[in-house]
Amino acid sequence: MEDEKIIGLFNERSEEAVKQLQNKYGALVKSVIKRVLADKADAEECESDTYMAVWKVIPPQKPANLRAFLLRIARNQALKKYHFLTAEKRCKNAVVSLEEIGELISEESHIYSDDELSEIINSFLGTLSEETRRIFILRYWYFHSAREIADNCGITISKTETVLCRTRKKLKKYLDEKGVKP
Repeated sequence: MEDEKIIGLFNERSEEAVKQLQNKYGALVKSVIKRVLADKADAEECESDTYMAVWKVIPPQKPANLRAFLLRIARNQALKKYHFLTAEKRCKNAVVSLEEIGELISEESHIYSDDELSEIINSFLGTLSEETRRIFILRYWYFHSAREIADNCGITISKTETVLCRTRKKLKKYLDEKGVKP
């Protein structure tokens, strides 16, 4: 079913909207959530929370890209759950990814709203080559391991790690230029 029709079902408050959303994007939602949450029960609960969150925000919101909108909600729901869980239950890839990138933005960067930081990072991503941007997003948005990224992009693990290291350095420099202090 077309995304516009699914959004139309949400606007009509039809429960069919959630079923169609699950049919079309359920596998992607599960994939994003499982990269953050290791426990199957937690992941299933988070998936339900994701669909409930979409139900609550459409309407009034009218996403231009339903897939991206849904995956952002899924990721955010998974991260909320992740922060709620004890350290022993956390996903190693997510912990490592968040630690790698978290060093670049400190708690003192609170003078920027989330939207402002998002805009700065999106602007940075626009400066990258398509391959580098894809590697960066796979690591820090989807929490793929270096091996998974290498397999996905058809490159070596060494190249993946090198690209990620260089990109983090470029991001640090870019953030410094924009006044975001680590």
